Amino acid sequence: MGVRLLLLPCRNFLASYGTVQSYLNCGIHSTSQVYVSLLANVSVGISFLAKMGVYLSTPKTDKLSEDGENDKLKFGLSSMQGWRASMEDAHSALLDLDNETAFFGVFDGHGGRVVAKFCAKYLHSQVLKSEAYSSGDLGTAVHKAFFRMDEMMRGQRGWRELSALGDKMNKFSGMIEGLIWSPRGSDSKNAEDDWALEEGPHSDFDGPTCGSTACVALVRNNQLVVANAGDSRCVISRAGQAYNLSRDHKPELVAERERILKAGGFIRMGRINGSLNLARAIGDMEFKQNKFLPPEKQIVTSNPDINVVELCNEDDFLVLACDGIWDCMSSQQLVDFIHEHIHTESSLSAVCERVLDRCLAPSTMGGDGCDNMTMILVQFKKPVSDKKKADVGEQSAKGKEES
Repeated sequence: MGVRLLLLPCRNFLASYGTVQSYLNCGIHSTSQVYVSLLANVSVGISFLAKMGVYLSTPKTDKLSEDGENDKLKFGLSSMQGWRASMEDAHSALLDLDNETAFFGVFDGHGGRVVAKFCAKYLHSQVLKSEAYSSGDLGTAVHKAFFRMDEMMRGQRGWRELSALGDKMNKFSGMIEGLIWSPRGSDSKNAEDDWALEEGPHSDFDGPTCGSTACVALVRNNQLVVANAGDSRCVISRAGQAYNLSRDHKPELVAERERILKAGGFIRMGRINGSLNLARAIGDMEFKQNKFLPPEKQIVTSNPDINVVELCNEDDFLVLACDGIWDCMSSQQLVDFIHEHIHTESSLSAVCERVLDRCLAPSTMGGDGCDNMTMILVQFKKPVSDKKKADVGEQSAKGKEES
């Protein structure tokens, strides 16, 4: 009886969304009559899913933190699993992508962690390999790298790489297939860089059904390039004021909605085809199957917004974070919080840890503060600009003349 009582709200919740096949996939063998409306069952359905293992009984509050600096920047980062049953965030922090460029990225996975981990492992290297990057066009380089992630995750090679980043069983399968199907006759590092095609049992693999946001920032001299797909966010503090450098790609946005509908999708309860609450993401290949449309026109696209900013001496720091942070604090609230603690904490990662603790919910009842959390804080070191040096020189010369 207890099991049937638990299944009833879940069955009604699913019946409001899908087809008979979706019930079968969930292990529910008959649909019966929907006794209550969708709106009445949404909260019950979500509560049911939470009870079935989306959330832990107690949060995992141990944190993965890191600090680093060079002569231009210093950064700190921290990530925490929190209440979620698994950790699906990933990140990249490279002070020296090359001698002039730093790279930072936050990747918030959904439906699994492998796409986020894949992006953290490979996206920066695809930026670096681009001809556009070599010519100084960082925006085009990172734009192409986002699309390249989807391409690389298809086929035998994509399946094998994703398997190696997955759970233990998939890692074992990927390792075995790697021994059998890896390209031969070349250095393994070069084979990885070339991303050689492989033949094997998964040659027709369309790519992962899980996905990830991607929000990255490249800093070269006084140029900042931000690329974003999804609802992770990049914010800059300029003279204490928060400025969003990315846009949260939700299905309700006019441009996103138009693309989704034209590509044959629909939006229900703020979710694409009743399931995904993001309009742009890397992965999620089930929404990218229209052979007559280019990648940027698919129901869900990995097409990033690119924002190029000229840094100035009023810029304090940069924040990249997943929605586990932004669901709990506005951009300005987070900037204010950082300013309050940045000079009293021993490191930038300690500031990030404070933010994570501040956002963590005391229980799973409210929803906000229960997600995985990842945050990167990048502080700009402030050398005297060439203009200010010139001004100082002019004033010094003028003073000598007057004396």
